[in-house]
Amino acid sequence: MPAVSAGAGTYGDAIDYLFARTTGKWRLGLERVGALLREIGQPQESLRAFHVGGTNGKGSVCATLEAVLRARGFRVGFYSSPHLIDFRERFLIDGVPISEADVVSWIARRTPIVERLHATFFEATTAMAFELFAHAGLDVAVVEVGLGGRLDATNMLTPIVAGVASIGIDHVEFLGHSREEIAWEKAGIFKPGRPAVIGERDPVIRELLAKFAREAGADPVRVVADECTITDIEVRGGSAGEPGFPTSDGSGTWFTLGMNGQRARLHTPLAGAHQAANTALALTMLDAGGSPYATSLADAGAALAHVHLPGRFHRQGRYIFDVAHNPDGAAVLAQTLHAVHPPGPVVAVLTVLADKDWRGIMEQLAGEVAQFVVTTAPSAPQSRAWDPEAARAFGESRGWSVRLEPDFDNALAYAAAQGATVLVTGSFHTVGDAMARLQPPPVRT
Repeated sequence: MPAVSAGAGTYGDAIDYLFARTTGKWRLGLERVGALLREIGQPQESLRAFHVGGTNGKGSVCATLEAVLRARGFRVGFYSSPHLIDFRERFLIDGVPISEADVVSWIARRTPIVERLHATFFEATTAMAFELFAHAGLDVAVVEVGLGGRLDATNMLTPIVAGVASIGIDHVEFLGHSREEIAWEKAGIFKPGRPAVIGERDPVIRELLAKFAREAGADPVRVVADECTITDIEVRGGSAGEPGFPTSDGSGTWFTLGMNGQRARLHTPLAGAHQAANTALALTMLDAGGSPYATSLADAGAALAHVHLPGRFHRQGRYIFDVAHNPDGAAVLAQTLHAVHPPGPVVAVLTVLADKDWRGIMEQLAGEVAQFVVTTAPSAPQSRAWDPEAARAFGESRGWSVRLEPDFDNALAYAAAQGATVLVTGSFHTVGDAMARLQPPPVRT
């Protein structure tokens, strides 16, 4: 493992040091991160934060929270994971990533503690976010759960409001094999005396989440489906411009939201019928936070134009990038493809981590793509690399058109030659590696 000493080392050295801590299995638990935070002064205790979990949708909810809060004049920190291209995407302050010098300095100062406590990559990264945010003079932070909730390093927060977007089957080796078991883990972010907001749309699971929230002592417990009405959803095709900013064609998702006696026609640049529910969850969380965070639908409507979230049905020319990495996410992606109906044929460049249900992902997408090009993402950890030959054989056994291109660059070139639209999906690694080759980085420096 590379050594980093105070006052020495480059940004590349610092990143190499951090990523050396990603080897082996994910180690959930709060003991190590708790000890790390105590030794650096409990920076999370000074943060006012909105905390968001869920199997799918939490990134969209966080991006919406950040956009609305910034539009209201707050100085906002946004901590998310994983990144697509640049590690600093994880730490945004007013939409701008932290500097390379911030990363180098933190690692140089905190390496002895990280080493002594055997902190993991994500534990060190989360502690870095909390400490840098605490010293940045933020008004409020938006924090995305990494994995699960109850034992996730971000759960050292006591947030203004905690929200859960959706529950699906993912990370079963850590969270359980049923939606009910996973819901219990996700509900672990709810805190006594703090509002809990539930965005899950399945009636059985959302009632289960509400039950867990009440048992945790959360107050109040608010269920978006009980408070909000969402009607007249319309998904429009994206433009070739930069995602997350106003576009002349009104691409994204339009819907009518009823909330708190108000009713408004809203638009988010994020494409997909599910983005209406994600927006409603974000606005309900702000409302649960009370003054000064609650906003009228009219003010929210103007702020939503600035929602920015690369890699979620992110259209750039003939390419669509989407980080769907489980069957539920792939089902939503397929629905959005069907609604937007991009030029065909649609050829999908697909690579999935081995511990994901790649068969389920392929099954969800098969009806919307003309051909799969299965390959391997260069940045995917070797320990989690899937077998694209097995994916080819599986697809062909189902009667789908599947081409195996082991080299990632060749896979992109083949898909571009064959498809009018190229879909890049299956993991953050897949999307990040493709975006690094095909367009400017998603961070705005």
